[in-house]
Amino acid sequence: MEELTQLHWIALLGGALIMGLSKGGIPGAGNLTVAIYALTLEDAFGPAGVALSVGLLLPVLISADLVSTLVYRKHVEWSHVRRLLPFFAVGVIVGWYLFAFFQGESRAQILKVSIGGILLGMTMIRFISELRFLKSKLEGRALPYYLGPPLGLLGGVATMIANAAGPLAQFYLLAMKLPKYAFIGTSAWLFLLINVSKFPLMWELGIIDVSTLGIAFWLFIPAALGALLAPLVVRHIHQDWFERLLWIFIVLAGLRMLF
Repeated sequence: MEELTQLHWIALLGGALIMGLSKGGIPGAGNLTVAIYALTLEDAFGPAGVALSVGLLLPVLISADLVSTLVYRKHVEWSHVRRLLPFFAVGVIVGWYLFAFFQGESRAQILKVSIGGILLGMTMIRFISELRFLKSKLEGRALPYYLGPPLGLLGGVATMIANAAGPLAQFYLLAMKLPKYAFIGTSAWLFLLINVSKFPLMWELGIIDVSTLGIAFWLFIPAALGALLAPLVVRHIHQDWFERLLWIFIVLAGLRMLF
């Protein structure tokens, strides 16, 4: 992929670091990486680069998930993984069929707009989840379990099309009132299993191949580094302000993809 310039590589490496931070304890930051990769590869390869960005990001996600599951291996609530995983799996299959529709340059713009819309939708869910979680704490009640299946289905579709289902799962796990580390560990294991299952489907779609893996190899390091550094970053920065800044960038990036 000789089309990638130094600026493209800087954007991809920076995006991988942000994704690692997201997996290591800064929820939602990874959605910024989704936008960075889509816009960077579109600039490098034209409209077809949007679909390629989804495939390139998957190995980066898996590497960050692996580090995060090791760091938080003692903090997993498997009951929630088992409850969400089957519905995420069905959503992934639906997303696989939908993604096939976007193949080809003539429909690349539709994919780009869809990813932008998903990012903005996930931003809304992120803020709603914070309000809903606050309300449930005050009322002493958790979110009803029956909301798990529809959230899982939507999350599966979103993660297959845009690698951007984090806020949906986080909405559910926050409402289940998991402790902080259990929240991170459970989310990490859930998405590790989901992302590994997506690999053969994306290979079949042609958005992951040997050349993609060659690029992803160099992105493993910043992704893993971000996941390892995230706990330290969280301790030494004002996390609320940091997350708000990230979400502002996500909204701007989502709007850029729409317009």
